[in-house]
Amino acid sequence: MSNETTLTIVGNCVNDPELRFLASGVAVASFAVASTPRTFDKATNEWKDGETLFMRCSIWREAAENVAESLTRGTRVIVTGRLKSRSYEKDGQQRTAYELDVEEVGPSLRYARANVRKAERDKGGFQERSSSPAKSDPWATQPAQTQPSYDEPPF
Repeated sequence: MSNETTLTIVGNCVNDPELRFLASGVAVASFAVASTPRTFDKATNEWKDGETLFMRCSIWREAAENVAESLTRGTRVIVTGRLKSRSYEKDGQQRTAYELDVEEVGPSLRYARANVRKAERDKGGFQERSSSPAKSDPWATQPAQTQPSYDEPPF
């Protein structure tokens, strides 16, 4: 696996993850991520959006179930995995499709907060751990701080 192309994308979920189960019982979740580069144009003193990259993603097994329960359309995520390509023919033309076989995924905390709940294994599956937020979240008792405005990136 050392010759595989690995890729990390930061972007927004285009759709809610779609969870399905294969005949063997293995779970797979499919979703898409959109990532748009943004640059500052000094001549016009404005931010300019570049070409958006839409990447289809799939994740397997217990992680697929966690993704389906945790992510929704519009969630900003960090996704890393192996880039896969497949060739096919459509309307007499040869085409290539790319998909990311996801290894790890999580919410981006740049402009958001997350309350992570660890899942525990139980007879081959995962169940949410039932503990009080104060014990699992060391910052739960901290006073809320005011957040800066994030209309534009800080750079």
